[in-house]
Amino acid sequence: MITTDIVTKQREYFHSGCTRDLKFRLDALQKIAAWVKEHEQLILEALKADLNKSTTEGYLTEIGVLSGEIRYIAKHLKGWVQNRRAKTPLMLIPAKSFRVCDPYGVVLVMSPWNYPFLLTMEPLVGALAAGNCAIVKPSAYSPHTSAMIARLIKECFPPEHVTVVEGGRAENAWLLEQPFDYIFFTGSVPVGKTVMKAASAHLTPVTLELGGKSPVIIEKSADVDLAAKRIVFGKFINAGQTCVAPDYILVPESLQDQLQKRLIHWIDICYPANKQGLIADYPRIVNEKHFDRLLGLLHNKKIIKGGESSRQTLTINPTLLTGVLPDDPVMQEEIFGPILPLITCNTISQAIEFVRNRPKPLALYLFTKDNSVKKTVLQELSFGGGCVNDTLLHVASSTLPFGGVGASGMGSYHGKASFDTFTHFKSIVDKRMWPDPSLRYRPYNRTTINWLKRLF
Repeated sequence: MITTDIVTKQREYFHSGCTRDLKFRLDALQKIAAWVKEHEQLILEALKADLNKSTTEGYLTEIGVLSGEIRYIAKHLKGWVQNRRAKTPLMLIPAKSFRVCDPYGVVLVMSPWNYPFLLTMEPLVGALAAGNCAIVKPSAYSPHTSAMIARLIKECFPPEHVTVVEGGRAENAWLLEQPFDYIFFTGSVPVGKTVMKAASAHLTPVTLELGGKSPVIIEKSADVDLAAKRIVFGKFINAGQTCVAPDYILVPESLQDQLQKRLIHWIDICYPANKQGLIADYPRIVNEKHFDRLLGLLHNKKIIKGGESSRQTLTINPTLLTGVLPDDPVMQEEIFGPILPLITCNTISQAIEFVRNRPKPLALYLFTKDNSVKKTVLQELSFGGGCVNDTLLHVASSTLPFGGVGASGMGSYHGKASFDTFTHFKSIVDKRMWPDPSLRYRPYNRTTINWLKRLF
């Protein structure tokens, strides 16, 4: 239930100053880590109920990544909160220059349904490490995980420090009307635009972690079998419902048949179906709306593998499409499901042009043994982040900021970037009282100009 004074109470709590204390921040992180360790099975059951994630996939993609992030931030936080010294220009001497790490205040974290535990808790950890109070809004599409998160927060924190607002569009709309000091949103591009528009009413800064069509580029020197294996991992984990999942493949015609065969091989190895066409421990599509949307993207004549679906279980088997054209429906939106189109693209220059003529992707994956090709692609294409000769792994690193660019988002987080995202850095010049040169004071004369030209 929403209480209209929730933001006010959190702001009062923030102004008490307790959240700024380093020990207080570290204790908050430890509370989360301890709760997660103690209730690991509860978390996995919620992920199973919402998305049919297996124990291994739930731990690999959510619990394990979060636990590593908490350890990393806790280890380095003492150094991060210190004032950051800066060089003082000659004109300002005698003085000290530095930046003060200042938490924003009361922040809003709005999270999606596809990795409902990780993508709620990871930005929250950054917000608390930076010394903020936080209101968390999980997705209504993952109700079991949302309820579990609400329990976690209630058992770890007083509501004036951290609280959860459950619900759907009405609750989202109400929250976006409130005067937050920072908003962190993970989700789709259309909703991201709504969030940014609402934030502008209060001039609230935002981080938007969005999505887009993340390409895979196969260059002629690539190890095709390894590429296929790692693409299958990155594409079909969580049934393709991953913001940085490979969305389509650009492959030279000379390698297309070989790549198709190896993709089919690794799908059969990683996702074997029984006689009824069902795959054990295979995540479901989140709801019928998205299930029907994905089925609408399939063109039976272009399916070379998969395509089987079950409305009863809301599953679509890993599916490969060939002969896909740039204007096909499957290329007009982010797929966000277990469908992978292959498009013929014979040269790196053609691949670069293809990607460059579309909105900037959240991720890009390049498979090549040629260092000059790697250098060219990384220099000439703009994208959020990615991998060379692998997929997805860049999002699991606490030492690498993760975020989008252009239509795929703005801002970044993970590790120190999470702390920085939820921190305002106040620039300070601490000036000595003596000496007090008269150079800057009126009246000015020719001598003043001569000295200024020497100092600047």
